[in-house]
Amino acid sequence: MTTDQLANLENQPQQLKRLVELSVTLNSTLDLDTLLQLITATATELLDCEAASILLYDDKNPRLFFAAATGSDPARLAEIPVPIENSLAGTIFRTNRHMILNNVEQDPRHYSLVSDHIRFHVKTLLGVPMPIKDRTVGVLEAVNKHNGVFAERDAGLLSVIAAHAAIAINNARLLRATQRALEKVKETDQLKSNFLTLASHELRTPLGIIIGYSTFLNESTKGELSDHANQVLTAARQMRSILDEMNNLVMLKADEMALKPQKVAMEDILAYACEGIQEIAFTRKQNIVYAFPEEAYIVNVDIDKTALAFGNILGNAIRFSPEGSDITVGVLKDGDQVMAWVQDHGIGIPVDKLQKIFEEFYQIEPVNIRHYGGLGIGLTIAKGLIEAQGGKIWAESDGKGAGSTFKVLLPMA
Repeated sequence: MTTDQLANLENQPQQLKRLVELSVTLNSTLDLDTLLQLITATATELLDCEAASILLYDDKNPRLFFAAATGSDPARLAEIPVPIENSLAGTIFRTNRHMILNNVEQDPRHYSLVSDHIRFHVKTLLGVPMPIKDRTVGVLEAVNKHNGVFAERDAGLLSVIAAHAAIAINNARLLRATQRALEKVKETDQLKSNFLTLASHELRTPLGIIIGYSTFLNESTKGELSDHANQVLTAARQMRSILDEMNNLVMLKADEMALKPQKVAMEDILAYACEGIQEIAFTRKQNIVYAFPEEAYIVNVDIDKTALAFGNILGNAIRFSPEGSDITVGVLKDGDQVMAWVQDHGIGIPVDKLQKIFEEFYQIEPVNIRHYGGLGIGLTIAKGLIEAQGGKIWAESDGKGAGSTFKVLLPMA
C-alpha cells in the first residue's frame, strides 16, 4: 500500500464527518448566498484544492452562469456567461457525467475567458453535475489540486457534495421565489387598501352634499319632484353604505378597528342588527323570524361591531333570497360557547364555494352577468369582526337553490 493510499484511508473518517456536517447545515440554511459560499468552501477543503465554483443553469437563457466561487467576486463572475456548447462546464451539464482534466490548457473546450476575466490560472479541473430528481441544475467544479492530480475518488466525493447542494439550492430558490411573490401580493394589497381609503375619503364630501340637497328637496316639495328627490336620496344612502363598508374593510385590514367589549345577551345583539336591516327586508316583503330561547345567553363583545357583522350577514341573506320568503335568526348554547345563526331560503351556495365567499371582493356570479348587487366585502368584514373577538363563522348549504345558513360561535361570558 502506497503512502498516498494510507493517507486517503486516514482522511476518510474526517471527510465523512465533514460531509455529515455539511448535510446538516445545508438542510438548516435557506439563504441562497450563504449556501453557495458554504458549498464552495467545503468542496475546496475536502478536495484539498485551490478553489471551487458553482455554475447554475439560467432557465431564461440557454447558458450557465457563475453563482459562486472561492475567493472571487460573485458580481464579476456573474458577468461571464458560459455557453452550453464548446465549454467544459457545458459538456458536464449536457452529458450529466463528471469530468477529470489534469491538463486543462490542452483541452479545446477550456473556456479561457473566465480565467482571463478574473486573472486565475486553471491547471487541473474536476467537474460534476448537480442533479435533482430527473434534471440537472448546474455544475460544481474544483480546480488546481494542491498535491498531485484529481482522481475518481475525488469525483465521488465531489458528486456527494453536489447532490446535497442541488437540493439545498433548489429549496432556497423556491423560498426566494415565494418571498418575492408574497412581497408582490403585499404591494398589490397595499395599493388596493390605499385606493379604498382614498375613494372612501374623497367621495364622502360630494355624497354628503347630494344627501343634504335631496333631503331638503324631499321635505320641501310634493308630487313627482318629491318622488325624484326620494329616489336620489335612497341611491345616495346606498352609496354611503358602500363607502362605510370600504372604510370598515380598510380599518379591519390595518388592525385599526377599536373594540369595546361589554357583557350583553346575544339575542339583544341580533335584535339590534335586525332593526337596522328591517326596512330593507320590508321592501322585499321578507319576514325575519326569531328563534330565541327563553334563557338569555351572555357574551362579552363590542355591541356595535358585532351587530355590524350580523347586519352584513342579514343583508347577504336578504339580497340572495326571494321576495316574500322567511329569514330565521336563532340562538342556542353550545358547550361554553353561544351559537347564533341566520338561515335563508335563497339561491344557496355551491359546496366548493363555502370558504371562498368570505374572501374579499369574491362574487359567486360572473361579473358580466350579475343579478345581485354588493361589493363582495360584507362577509369578509363579518368574518374579521367575529374572529377579532375570539369567535368563529362559517356557512352551510346543500348547494344551488337549497338556501344557506350562516353560523357564528362566540365565547360565553
